[in-house]
Amino acid sequence: MTWQLIKDALRGKEQDFTSLPLKTAIFVLAIPMILEMMMESAFAVVDIFFVAKLGEHAIATVGLTESVVVLVYAMGFGISMAATALISRRFGEKEYKEAGAAAFQLLVVGGVISIILGILGWTFAPDILGLMGAEAKVIETGVSYTRIIFAGNTAIMLLFLLNGAFRGAGQAHHAMRSLWIANGLNMIIDPILIFGIGNFSGYGLEGAAIATTFGRGIGVVYQLYHLFNGKHKLKILKENIVISWEIIKKIMEIAVGGMGQFLIDSVAWIALTRMNAEFGSASLAGFTIAFRILIFTLLPAWGLSGAASTLVGQNLGAKQPERAEKAVWITARYTVIFMASVTGIYLLFNQQLAGIFTDIPEVKAVASQGLWVVALGYVFFAVGMVLTQAFNGAGDTKTPAWINIGVLWFIEIPLAYVLAFTFGLAHLGIFISIAFSHSFHSVVSLYFFRKGKWKLKEV
Repeated sequence: MTWQLIKDALRGKEQDFTSLPLKTAIFVLAIPMILEMMMESAFAVVDIFFVAKLGEHAIATVGLTESVVVLVYAMGFGISMAATALISRRFGEKEYKEAGAAAFQLLVVGGVISIILGILGWTFAPDILGLMGAEAKVIETGVSYTRIIFAGNTAIMLLFLLNGAFRGAGQAHHAMRSLWIANGLNMIIDPILIFGIGNFSGYGLEGAAIATTFGRGIGVVYQLYHLFNGKHKLKILKENIVISWEIIKKIMEIAVGGMGQFLIDSVAWIALTRMNAEFGSASLAGFTIAFRILIFTLLPAWGLSGAASTLVGQNLGAKQPERAEKAVWITARYTVIFMASVTGIYLLFNQQLAGIFTDIPEVKAVASQGLWVVALGYVFFAVGMVLTQAFNGAGDTKTPAWINIGVLWFIEIPLAYVLAFTFGLAHLGIFISIAFSHSFHSVVSLYFFRKGKWKLKEV
């Protein structure tokens, strides 16, 4: 029975998640979502593994660029949340044609925003790195990398938002496959474009940016093929290919809260990265490595918690709010077990894990310290991730956004500054602030979730 469910999940057998037993529904949804996020996390680790061989300035460039490109991710995730909320609700109502119309409007919104961001990023790349406190050598060697990443942000944007649409439709296998194609291809050509092969000498750091952009572009091609081939319930028909300002308005209403969540988180992340830059490239490189490793377990947990988002949206669409809430508690239990199981790994083997990516003593010390400090809050992180996904699946993206403002801006950033500079803890103070603030974030989210207003949200 279990093996059959795994095969159904990976093959993408379409299910009715408003009637399927909840544990089975979570299992079927979570498997492709976890595998999807495992590939994304593997990409993050492999990418920094190769880039680290180019030296600490290259690592610092990636860290600084990523801290700003995360603004693009914020836009993509925000629209992705709107995609999941709208399409899961339409699927719960069995309104499949309207789901296809929403999918086309999502393409329009994401495409326009990504083109604007690409032009701005390419034009102001040197200023962005300078504003982030990059040393002169980092700006000199890294500006081309930053420009390529921004120019290719359309692939990032569309990959995120279309995967959100597939998840909302319960077709998580398409989201999984698109990321496996995108990041698998990137990991194959990454070392070739960075270091070269045979008579080809490679492009250095710029090669990493080209590989990322190309790999994710191919992933988007895969997504578009399955949206337009008409073989699944989520499909874009000829009659859907018209601009609908009413649907675009709904997308933006939900996406604004979703963008707000990640923009707020991104601003906090930029502030923390900027603080770390005050302690030199070695500290910044260690900070970057630590979080690339942490992502290896955070993203699969985020994938597992994504099952809650789809189940909440579809079951609210089917007028079953109590079933939606029960799905959240079951998913939270599974996510806590997963995060608790990996906490011990970081506590026991932080130095060995950091040593895989760098042999520079100063960088390794910072990275290993970040691993065990942040992991202390992992069990709380698990609850927060599931509850945030539940709010978003219901279309209530504003509640998590307000929680982010209160916790990340008014607790995490000031606490990090005081611990790092006033108490002289440097990067350790920043790591402590992250662990504490995200744990507290979970407690606040739990308070608002139990009030139950998300059940009344109309999408």
